[in-house]
Amino acid sequence: MAEHTHVLFVEDDDVIREATQLALERDGFVVTARPDGLAGLEAFRADQPDIALLDVMVPGLDGVSLCRRIRDDSTVPVIMLSARADSIDVVLGLEAGADDYVTKPFDGAVLVARIRAVLRRFGHAGGPAQPSRQPEAAPQQDDDGTLTFGDLEIDTVGMEVRKGGKPVSLTPTEMRLLLEFSAAPGTVLSRDKLLERVWDYGWGGDTRVVDVHVQRLRSKIGQDRIETVRGFGYKLRA
Repeated sequence: MAEHTHVLFVEDDDVIREATQLALERDGFVVTARPDGLAGLEAFRADQPDIALLDVMVPGLDGVSLCRRIRDDSTVPVIMLSARADSIDVVLGLEAGADDYVTKPFDGAVLVARIRAVLRRFGHAGGPAQPSRQPEAAPQQDDDGTLTFGDLEIDTVGMEVRKGGKPVSLTPTEMRLLLEFSAAPGTVLSRDKLLERVWDYGWGGDTRVVDVHVQRLRSKIGQDRIETVRGFGYKLRA
């Protein structure tokens, strides 16, 4: 998977930037490294990388703002790098459109594993993957693979979503999350289960990633479409 995969890495610390670039290149990635957000944005637009690694605190244009600028033009996967696990910057980065985050200092092998997990979810720039499992009783769908929930239509073949007949723009992670919910409407899915199925976390993870993505998905398909079941998780209203 790593061979010829182009990574944009934006980090202002020279030592971390150079060491991480070498580690990624040893694993077969093609890396474009930049020391600030403005240079990172220029490189993104020029090179169209397969994935972006953005440190939150970089000069010129901070990582959160850079993520927003990338999201204006692209659904390419984005991983934020944060120095503190409890930092508000983690949530801000996810709200800006990041798909995941890694806390610094990080082990090179862990970073590579997270990159590979994100790329698997995205089908390596080939669009979001199908749900990781099929429910015992799948919802009814049209012959063309479209699921309908009130005014919400989910084309599971063309990977398109419409609300009230109008297209809804989702990132691949949001689309995969919606596919998991729509595969079993009315079934409560825990945060840990969603981390496993959507984010490919076999070792647990930060449930804030799930909560922020659910909030973003609600803002696009309707606040009342996904219900919070306190103490358990979330479910799609059938």
